[in-house]
Amino acid sequence: MARTRLVAFLIGMASFVSVVTGQLRLMPAGGLPRDLFALGIASKIRIDRNSTAKASSDFGRIVEAAPEAVLHPATPSDIAALIRFSASSPAPFPVSPRGQGHSVSGQSLAPGGVVVDMRALGRGHHSRINMSADYVDAGGEQLWIDVLRATLQHGLAPRAWTDYLRITVGGTLSNAGIGGQAFRHGPQIANVQELDVVTGTGDMVTCSREKSSDLFFAALGGLGQFGVITRARIALEQAPKRVRWVRLAYSDVAMFTRDQELLISKWASEAGFDYVEGQVQLNRTLTEGPKSTPFFFEADMNRLAGLASVSGSAAIYIIEASMYYNDTTASYVDKKLEKVLEQLSFVPGFVFTKDVTYIQFLDRVREEEEVLRSAGLWDVPHPWLNLFIPRSRILDFDTGVVKGLLGGTNPVGVILMYPMNTKKWDGRMTAVAPLAGEDMFYTVGLLRSAVVPSDLELLERENEAVLTFCDKEGIECKQYLPHHMSQDGWQQHFGAKWSRIAEIKAKFDPHAILSRGQRIFGRQEALRQHN
Repeated sequence: MARTRLVAFLIGMASFVSVVTGQLRLMPAGGLPRDLFALGIASKIRIDRNSTAKASSDFGRIVEAAPEAVLHPATPSDIAALIRFSASSPAPFPVSPRGQGHSVSGQSLAPGGVVVDMRALGRGHHSRINMSADYVDAGGEQLWIDVLRATLQHGLAPRAWTDYLRITVGGTLSNAGIGGQAFRHGPQIANVQELDVVTGTGDMVTCSREKSSDLFFAALGGLGQFGVITRARIALEQAPKRVRWVRLAYSDVAMFTRDQELLISKWASEAGFDYVEGQVQLNRTLTEGPKSTPFFFEADMNRLAGLASVSGSAAIYIIEASMYYNDTTASYVDKKLEKVLEQLSFVPGFVFTKDVTYIQFLDRVREEEEVLRSAGLWDVPHPWLNLFIPRSRILDFDTGVVKGLLGGTNPVGVILMYPMNTKKWDGRMTAVAPLAGEDMFYTVGLLRSAVVPSDLELLERENEAVLTFCDKEGIECKQYLPHHMSQDGWQQHFGAKWSRIAEIKAKFDPHAILSRGQRIFGRQEALRQHN
């Protein structure tokens, strides 16, 4: 009898046993409330170490934090049930939606709480992508590549894209979704007509510019703070069939930025490219880096390295642009391209072109991913830093950062630099752009990888040095995919939007349940605002 009581006591101290759908499951004694496993969603909750370990890190591979459990929802109502339970608990626990986990600083993690595996929503539910004549309804868990494939079957496609398509609709819309089409169509959030959102109170709300507009504008670019996006209605346009893909080399940054700004100006909307981005190739990268890329052949890389040597420039700047066309316009694309190139000041002879299908162009990073995976360079830490820089300070940034702090480095990864039109960003949305008084701003992406352990600390120090430089020189930059360690940092980030954001947070997530990995609101702050 004494032995029986001892065994019972030990089991009671460690866990309790529940039978769910015929499976014996160990339930945690601490952390989550035990009543959670009496809900109708209990069979969709996983607490095994394999499930929680997969949800403990993200693409950045810098931050690790284990959730207590992972929810595999079959429908949005499962997500609502989980959030309602947390909101009604004496000690609400964090809930974080996770699509592909493509955050870089732990933003999609839920330490001590529940991660919602959004991918489960799409399993066996083909109707999660539904077409209409001028829009597509896509589940928040859907990958953009799958949305593209579905719409192309009808000769249609969304207008704005990110460079990488194997991330989710809900994930990019929670940030902004930027790419080379943003100068013309705005970020992805500017092309959304309607959302289904599960709020931090567990309410399921359909919202738009006309209906529940405060939630609509808050959720777009809202970093997951106000609700979980479970469906988005996205505007479509006629899809082209092919793309003339061009890269132009510059040794002079002033010429590079001048031409980029010309290409995204009003003139471009009438006679120019459909996509405009830019890259920076540092000297050491050209001489010591890969001898070929999915775009450049070895001979091209040798020519670029030679240009850097001859010009004495610390870097070579490359405009990447494209023209879309179809059967009816194919005969005009060469003449159109020639006319545009006549207006530009790239180094003579340094024009590189490819002709590809529309889907090959939009999914171009997939080929680069496969190269990196084969070399073991994909699943490594990614201490990325993405900044929005005012147009008036981009040359100062180039001098101090590109030619200064990074001038002698040879990073593994990509450095992006290209402008966008400020007027294409809707200030009512949560996403933050630089000074509203300037008509353009630049995105600079230091998309670097730490291939050996010592690289991570070095790259993080360089990122801090970049931010310190901007602060010291009065460059009022904003982070894209932001990461701040203090609420003061977040208040500075949001600026004049902060009080409104706190008010909306208190309305739609008063217990600060959602996406605590962003570290914007603590529970007490949200409750204080609510009261």
